[in-house]
Order: sequence, then C-alpha cells, then structure tokens
Amino acid sequence: MRGHVVVTGATGVIGAELARRLIERGEKLVLLVRSPEAASLKIPGAAAYVRWDSEMASGEWSASVDGAKAVIHLAGKPLLESRWSEEHKAECYNSRILGTRHIVSAIASASEKPQVFISSSAIGYYGSFFSCDDTADISESGRAGSDFLAKICFDWEKEALEAEKSGVRLVLLRTGIVLTTRGGMLQKMLAPFRFFLGGPIGSGLQCISWIHIDDELACILEALDNAAYSGAMNAVSPQPVSMNDFAKGLGAVLGRPSLLPVPRFAVDMLMGEGGEYAVKGQRVKPVVLQKHGFAFRYPKLSDALADLIANKK
Repeated sequence: MRGHVVVTGATGVIGAELARRLIERGEKLVLLVRSPEAASLKIPGAAAYVRWDSEMASGEWSASVDGAKAVIHLAGKPLLESRWSEEHKAECYNSRILGTRHIVSAIASASEKPQVFISSSAIGYYGSFFSCDDTADISESGRAGSDFLAKICFDWEKEALEAEKSGVRLVLLRTGIVLTTRGGMLQKMLAPFRFFLGGPIGSGLQCISWIHIDDELACILEALDNAAYSGAMNAVSPQPVSMNDFAKGLGAVLGRPSLLPVPRFAVDMLMGEGGEYAVKGQRVKPVVLQKHGFAFRYPKLSDALADLIANKK
C-alpha cells in the first residue's frame, strides 16, 4: 500500500471522528490500535487495522509507516480521567514519550518516508495559571512552563522533533480544551447543569482556551493538506474565556442557572494532585492558524455551545 494515512489514537473521541472524516473523503486509512477487532467495529471502512501500543518498539505496525503520505499521532493515556498517583503519572508520561519515540524511529527506518508527521501535544506546554490575569496572551513562541503537564508536553515534542532529521514536515498540534458532548470537560459539566446544580469549577477565574471539535478536526486536516504549516500550532479558538463566563454561557444555552461552583477542595478530593490542573488554565491564541488565514466555524463560545448541544456533537 502507498499513499495512505496512518493514525494512532483513532478510538478516542477526536481520533474516531477524524478517522471517519478521512474515510469519507476517500483516504486509505491505516489505524494503529490496541484492538484491531474492536476498532473495525467502531470505525468501519479503514484499509487496515494493525495492532499497536506505545510500548511496541517494532513489529508489523512499523511497516505501515513505509510509503504513507502522512502519520497523524494522537495516542496517549488520558491525563485527567483518573485520580492521580505516581503510577498514573508515569503511565501518562510513558505512553506519550515512548509511543512518539517508536513512531519517529519507524519513520526514520522507512525507505519511503511520509510527507508529514502531525504529532499531538497540548497547550499545557506553556504551564498553568490560576487566573486569566496571571498571564498575557500566549502564542506558539511562548516559553515552556515548569509544572508536570508542561514537562510531559516539552518531552513529548522533543521526541517528535527527531522526525525532522528524516526530512519530514512536522506539525506539533498543541490542542486546548476540545468541546464535545461525547467526552472531556463539557460532557462532565452537562449533567449537573441539567439538574440545576451547575456552576464553574474552582475559583472561576482561570482561563479556558477552548475549541469546538469541528474546528479541531478542521485544524488537523488543514495541517495535513497544507504544506505551509510546520512547527507548533495552537489549536484553540481565538476567543478564550474565564471559567465563570464558560459556565454562564453553558447555563444560558441549557436554560439553567450557573449558581453552584465546584469548590477547590472537592476537585482535590476527586482527583488528588491532578485537581490542581482542573482549576488552572492558559490564555492561548491561535497565532499560526490566523497567520495562514484559517477560518474558524465557531470562534464564539455561545455559537459553539449552541451547536454542540443542539446537534449532540
């Protein structure tokens, strides 16, 4: 097979929708997944489903990189889905560092290398702050932070940067909070609001640099198709908001009040150390996307939430 697209992390919320859209537009898709059987049922229509996980340094999967036109690497253990422990933190770190290292090694060994490597990262790269007033707008040239999430992102990108030595165009996809009713922060906030128990998380002062899932997918496809993109790219809406404003906006769309904030101690009880990051944020701007004239479908939070809720996206 030649000219195909390789995707990791295709069973996640973003990866699954991306895979479906690539299949719909006629791409030959090779999905690297833990369970080929389960993936073929969830995402029918791919050209191949190949077993892979972040600990597999080589195997059948590595041959699929040879001759690919692109590799889109989205895999990584969810960071904030479980209470943090040293074991959980190590698993989150290793899944990203080792998985990326092995993908880059396969690219280096390929006789016909992909044209582009899109490697997932996150705006956690810049560090986290308790208030929007703690930081100015952050562009892709912003400095790396010093907390645990920043270290993960920095080391994750360091592994991906090795792909440039193979002459491959590299895009570092620094994604913000992806809004979808199918997972992540928005999904977790919906149930309390629907029972009139909704409100901001923590102080409400932290910045939420968000992006509608449709715009997130459009960013990835733009990076795939447009050779002008290389290096870091902030995948966020141009209009970050405070958590207070986010909660008010969600309440307005649902016709519910935003009265009952989730206190910091409750977040800490549920998440341990990870709770610190649930009450922090970053004020990040998509400077690279805007420079290239990328057109956001949902730049305003109110429009994004209205579409997501109405269409159950």
